Parts: sequence; structure tokens; C-alpha cells
Amino acid sequence: MASEENATQVPPSDQDGKPKTQPTATPIEVTHPEHVAPKAIRLFREPPWKLRMTIEGDRSYLKLKVVRAAPLSQPSRYICFLDGKDEVICMVDDLNDLEAGSRPIVQEELDRRYLTSTVERIESIRSDFGVSYWDVQTDRGRREFVVQDVSENAQWLGERRLLLIDVDGNRFEIPAIDALDRRSAKLLELVI
Repeated sequence: MASEENATQVPPSDQDGKPKTQPTATPIEVTHPEHVAPKAIRLFREPPWKLRMTIEGDRSYLKLKVVRAAPLSQPSRYICFLDGKDEVICMVDDLNDLEAGSRPIVQEELDRRYLTSTVERIESIRSDFGVSYWDVQTDRGRREFVVQDVSENAQWLGERRLLLIDVDGNRFEIPAIDALDRRSAKLLELVI
């Protein structure tokens, strides 16, 4: 009787006695083009709620995201196109470099992703343990939002221009602190 240590594994066989081979998954490596001419990029929606991209004469992408590389300092420059895995396909230095039909689609996507409300008046701000609760009047109506750690989620975009990012990633901009009414400015000073 052979011991278990010396036993050999015999691969399973099919009906003809031939050894069966187990299918193995081979990952597909996706490589993106080295250089993409901005005028070769064609964006379209098919179906109407799904953004797609074709690089003329090369390839198409069925899942696509459009993001800004420098959303605060250069909002109309350095536009990145990401695939379904959030990997960079290519970047366009300037939105105007794209062909005319794709520009409005990119602008729509950027406006949706980087929706920013302009704060016109501050009704109240309450702070508890590093969390501030805001009630403001914006260009899109009255909004209430929460900012975690104002020192990290408030960014100065200039000497008097402030951007607040709430816990849900929504953006609220105060374009000119001097333009706020006196009460709003005093409330803001308590937190910033």
C-alpha cells in the first residue's frame, strides 16, 4: 500500500481518457495610447445618459469620466479623460483644443461634476467639535450643509475668495467676502 506522501495526483480526465485542462483566467492588460491629438477625440452619448469616447482611427471607450487636473487654479485647462477603472486615457491642455462638437459635452460633464453654488448670504453657522453647520442663501436657493474641519475643507482661491467643500463633496463659493452683508461677514469671521 502506497503512503499518502508518495501518492501522485492524477489530473481528472474526460470521457475519452484524455486529461482535462482547467481553464485559467488571463487578465487583459489595457494600454492607453501614448499621445492623443485633441482634435481626434469624439465624445457622444449612446444611450443618451451614457458618455462614450472614440479616438478617431484608434479605439473607443464605453465608460468614460471627464475630470479637471487643476480644478481650482486652471478650470478650463488640463482636462483628463478617465476609463472605467479611473485610469487616465489622455489629457487635453485646453478645452478649446477639442473639436467643436465635443466641447459642449465636456462642459456639461464638468459642470455636473464640479457643481458650485455661490453663497450670497449666511443665515447661521454653528460649530461643534470641529464640525460646522451652515445655513446659507445661494444662487440656487437656501441650502444647509456640514463642513468637517474648516481648516482643511475651506480653500482660499484668492485674497477675498473662499471655497467650502461639505461632507458630501458639494462646493460652495464665496466669490468676494467684502461683498457679503455685515452680519454674514461677522458670522464667517467666527469660523474662518
